Amino acid sequence: MKGGRKPALSARVAEPGGSELLTDRTRMRRHTVADFEQSAELWSDPEVVRYISGKPSTRAESWSRLLRYIGHWQALSYGYWVVEDRLTGQFLGEVGLADYKRDMTPSIEQWPEIGWVLAPHAQGRGLATEAVAAALAWSDRTLTADRTMCLVDPDHAPSIGVAAKNGFVERCSGELGGSPVLIMERLKPAT
Repeated sequence: MKGGRKPALSARVAEPGGSELLTDRTRMRRHTVADFEQSAELWSDPEVVRYISGKPSTRAESWSRLLRYIGHWQALSYGYWVVEDRLTGQFLGEVGLADYKRDMTPSIEQWPEIGWVLAPHAQGRGLATEAVAAALAWSDRTLTADRTMCLVDPDHAPSIGVAAKNGFVERCSGELGGSPVLIMERLKPAT
């Protein structure tokens, strides 16, 4: 153990799966390279990234993100899903679990981190809450981690609401990339 720091206990998968999740209004599926244009458009929207990075992503940054999403599934057997309208197939956004090995204080490295981002046309309709609930239900059945973390801009009330509706509570404040962040956690329900 270096510097008294605990080794990362990245979430392990108890059973495979997660190719597709269905909710009442959404279909969630793993990313493919064919999702690049829609993902790049989502992440280039200043309103979408206002509380995430504050800076629209370039096409190259979006390409790297897409490869990271695909790579999570390959390396860790969990990751992000494309969220589509279940009836029309319209791209709504992205929701999922990750291990980003973030250089932040305090560290959350030993637990999976959930995140979500929806296109403006999909916001304000409860779709993020629904998709996050589906991802967490899958995680509860599949991952061995005892909790899930999420990072939220302290000024982003809608995302704090999505987290709270899905059982997350404030753990502490932190800092990521020189900006304040609210660290929230959700304990895995007892079975």
